[in-house]
Amino acid sequence: MQRINWQRNDDMVLNSNNVKRRKLQYEITTIDRKKSFLEDLANEIFYDILEYFDMYHIYKGFFNLNKRFENLIINSNFLHQTNISMIPKNDLEDFHINVIIPNRHRINSLRLSNPFVTPIIFSSPRILLQFIHLKQLVLDNIQMKYLRKIFDCLMHSPLPKLYSLSISIIDCIESSDILFVDLFNLSTLKYCKLKYETKTYELSSFLNVIKSNSSPIEYLIINGRFPFIALNNLLCCLPQLHYLSINCLADSVGYIGKNKLCPIQLNYLKYVSIKLDCIRFYQVEEIFKNFFHYIHTLRLTTRNDENYLNAKQWEELIISYMPCLRIFDINHTNSVIYDASRYQNLINGFNSSFWIEKKWLFTYQHDWSKSYGNLLFYSTDPYRRKDYKFLWDGDAKECSHIQESNLNSIQHILIYSYEIKNNDLIYLPNITQITIKHYPQKPNGSITTSLDSMIQLKQLKKLIIQCHNFPFEELIKLLSFTLNLHTLKLKLISLNENNIRLIQQSENFQYVSKTNQVKHLDLFQLCEFNQIELIINLFPQLEYLKTGINYKEIQLITRYLLSKTSNKAQHLFFLRISGIPKIFLKKLNVLIKSESLLHDYCIRFINRDLFLWW
Repeated sequence: MQRINWQRNDDMVLNSNNVKRRKLQYEITTIDRKKSFLEDLANEIFYDILEYFDMYHIYKGFFNLNKRFENLIINSNFLHQTNISMIPKNDLEDFHINVIIPNRHRINSLRLSNPFVTPIIFSSPRILLQFIHLKQLVLDNIQMKYLRKIFDCLMHSPLPKLYSLSISIIDCIESSDILFVDLFNLSTLKYCKLKYETKTYELSSFLNVIKSNSSPIEYLIINGRFPFIALNNLLCCLPQLHYLSINCLADSVGYIGKNKLCPIQLNYLKYVSIKLDCIRFYQVEEIFKNFFHYIHTLRLTTRNDENYLNAKQWEELIISYMPCLRIFDINHTNSVIYDASRYQNLINGFNSSFWIEKKWLFTYQHDWSKSYGNLLFYSTDPYRRKDYKFLWDGDAKECSHIQESNLNSIQHILIYSYEIKNNDLIYLPNITQITIKHYPQKPNGSITTSLDSMIQLKQLKKLIIQCHNFPFEELIKLLSFTLNLHTLKLKLISLNENNIRLIQQSENFQYVSKTNQVKHLDLFQLCEFNQIELIINLFPQLEYLKTGINYKEIQLITRYLLSKTSNKAQHLFFLRISGIPKIFLKKLNVLIKSESLLHDYCIRFINRDLFLWW
């Protein structure tokens, strides 16, 4: 229950930040006119109002108004949960001094999202020990060297109440072995969520993971490549495991497998979700037989082994080794190089009485968007997913003749293929994120028009465009409908360089630049000065910018972004320049100091990316 509540709180914070900020901005702009009204409010009503904000925004909006508000905040319970996301450096330092330091002993949940912040909050790892009531700790974008210091401190002097730890590591790690060995030495941990990237191959052997490293972890989520050959030993170290999710269980090339432990009985394991990368059915079948006897829910994403489509094989495995299974949710992709009809007999096996009686229903599609086709086979009702893969020109079929009808739970839609057909359009009422994999061409309309009939664009929070040919004019049109969009990720800004001035003078561009709320922008391309200038003109509320930059123009662009005279990027306080040589760390440092572009800033080089925060 604690894990579920923590995840729900995470989602609420992430999905409602924009709403909270707009409410806070309204309060701040009207505070002078209505100060007497606010001061007349009873403390209980004031606390009810503050429940709509996270701790930082409460501090920013109310702490310095007068002594009464300062005392109300200091003596409230709001300090118990503190979320420090991307905020300006000066604001963080004030918040740290006035709120974090004097209240370390009161905080029970803490989230740090900025790679520069962890070394500030925990300037010495032993400072962590002053957070004596800390139960939940989230460290996003942390470097491994700082994480190891925190682990070392916790292993020698554990925090007695710390049961939940979520980690996102910003630099590539040599091996996941070290990470898991450290985690298994934390004696109070019940919930653990990890996100990491490893070097090309892992040349380690899980030798340090032995039964004496048995961990009390009950909920484990791994978002990173985990070698399949190490899964057996991992599970042997988790006798209390209830919930397991791995988003990439990978082939074990380069991984030295030694000292394989004897399987243990996982009596509490009820939920398993795994995405398999190049793992054959016969390999994973052994894991099912040895460890999954008591599971109730199994969610699998598989590809390129048609044995996963053998219904009879699944039926025998479930009856003999997973008798408690209630939800079987599979999503399988198989390349169709030859005649697609050869898969029909395999798929028809899922129409037997065994599957129908359990109400495990399936459908499949053919995706012909590539030179070879893909067969997509997946479960339908009653399984509620948050993600939905949509093929504009998909050829949908049904096993068991049951329509996939429950679309209300879907929050993220992924758009594939190159052609829009009106008869394919569906309505998804609760979408907050779109990922466009391919740019669909439509002779009599645009993707924006079609999307507007499928979802409520005004509730969109995040947009990811991963194709190279998405027209810039179409992007402007789409942005004019997505006024609450907070995060935008683009593969490439596709536009004619000669039309930049005309585009900026267009009515749509002017409207979007005045109304959009985009604060976080990721660009997966090398930008030149005129493109950066276009971006800043289009997104005046931008706070965070990640982009590649033409080496010859890095200093010119940095000077433009930090210039106090132009004041174009007045809200920007975080710049991440991707894929540049380390020599630019020194060059930009010299530029900033010699021209006094910034007086208080942090600059760091991590994984061929340069980070600048002010």
